[in-house]
Amino acid sequence: MKPDPRIGRWPAAGLAFLFAVLLATLAAAEKPRVAVFGFELIDTSLEGEISGPRADEQARLIAVSDQLRRELTESGRYTLIDVAPMRDKIESARPLHGCNGCEADIARELGAEISMAGTVQKVSNLILNINLYTRDASTGRLLGTYSVDIRGNTDASWSRGVSYIIRNRLPD
Repeated sequence: MKPDPRIGRWPAAGLAFLFAVLLATLAAAEKPRVAVFGFELIDTSLEGEISGPRADEQARLIAVSDQLRRELTESGRYTLIDVAPMRDKIESARPLHGCNGCEADIARELGAEISMAGTVQKVSNLILNINLYTRDASTGRLLGTYSVDIRGNTDASWSRGVSYIIRNRLPD
């Protein structure tokens, strides 16, 4: 009597499946937990000094902050931590770019390993600079500063600038 060849395949298939699940779990566990605080505007332009904040730029700050969170999630390189539970504390600390790394403390309280906060510096309607700062949440130490200059104060230019930083500046 000849042995049934299908019997030997089931244990091997089961082991392969368990191994794949284990690898996926380990890969998910290795992704750094990141609290993303979004972008703030630093308007050093003459227009800003004369006219004050513009509604379209405030809307862009929200849009590129949401884009940053979305693209980081889609990249699969990070696990994002929801910062909403600390909204009041975040608002009272604003502007985060002037709080000497306090966003790292908030990130640590949320259980994140890394904080990300950014600025869009408007020199003029033509010249803007997008910066993203990452800090070690446990120590507050600056891990990296990632920057891109953009030309044009439009939804498209801001969006392309943020995408560029995520694709080409942030470490893998």
